[in-house]
Amino acid sequence: MENNNKPYNFKKEMTTKKDRFVPGHRMCAGCGGAVAVRSVLRSLHEEDKAVIGNATGCLEVSSYMYPYSSYEDSYIHNAFENAGATMSGVETAYNVLRKKGKIDDTYKFITFGGDGGTYDIGFQSLSGAMERGHDFVYVCYDNGAYMNTGTQRSSATPKFADTTTTPAGKVSSGKVQVRKDLAAIMASHGIPYVGQTTFLGNFKDIYTKSEKAIYTPGAAFLNVLSPCPRGWGYETSDMMEMCRLAVETCYWPLFEVVEGTWTLSYEPKNKLPIEDFLRPQRRFKHLFKPENEYLLNEFQKMVDKQWNNLLVKCNL
Repeated sequence: MENNNKPYNFKKEMTTKKDRFVPGHRMCAGCGGAVAVRSVLRSLHEEDKAVIGNATGCLEVSSYMYPYSSYEDSYIHNAFENAGATMSGVETAYNVLRKKGKIDDTYKFITFGGDGGTYDIGFQSLSGAMERGHDFVYVCYDNGAYMNTGTQRSSATPKFADTTTTPAGKVSSGKVQVRKDLAAIMASHGIPYVGQTTFLGNFKDIYTKSEKAIYTPGAAFLNVLSPCPRGWGYETSDMMEMCRLAVETCYWPLFEVVEGTWTLSYEPKNKLPIEDFLRPQRRFKHLFKPENEYLLNEFQKMVDKQWNNLLVKCNL
């Protein structure tokens, strides 16, 4: 691939860009949420300005404390439930001001929310914004629970996970419900772009999908698996390994939906058993007791079914 008649070096291009999410925030060591935000914002073209929205959650309380912010661009903190509505209003106001000739600069609009503020509390305003087709990107940093308030279960929490509201013990095997497939729900809104991604290798998957989401006209949604060391119970240095195992076991497949067409981004050469992903996590330690082997088998069947359904959607 050529860029201005010079060889294009993807890694160099992305890693040398100026950060728009800067150091000094208070996100935990080994947190995937901070990496998700930094990666998405690196995909903005340098000449473009941006407005960043943020639902209440881990990211908000750790990256913004008035009058200090970790964002180089304009930033709006809104309530847990209305991130989609807030950015809908900002994007609409921008279009009006552009038509009146009061703004000449090009702005992009990006909203971040955790799974609690996206899958659950903020779902109504998100769905409305997507259905209306506002030209902005909603990014969910999915860490699988309400981590900011004590690791309570959300509808993104995997089945059998041990959380403070679904504790595993003598009379419980953890959460009893299957996690919500939010990317598929967003795709059903008929929006131009949906992507599911996480952090692998040189980060090319998240960078390219972020750029597509930002620069595709109309509503777009990105779901980013963002491991949480406190809530999942893994060593902070193992964040990238957790992402790799999630993808290689097909627990978190990488795909995109462009104008209704599903495309698989990555297919493991040797699909790993789901226990490889679950074993390093404290929230699943109860599944490895001899008497709970049947729960592991059920988890594997669930992942296999979801993977096979995805292959059908992708015509594979």
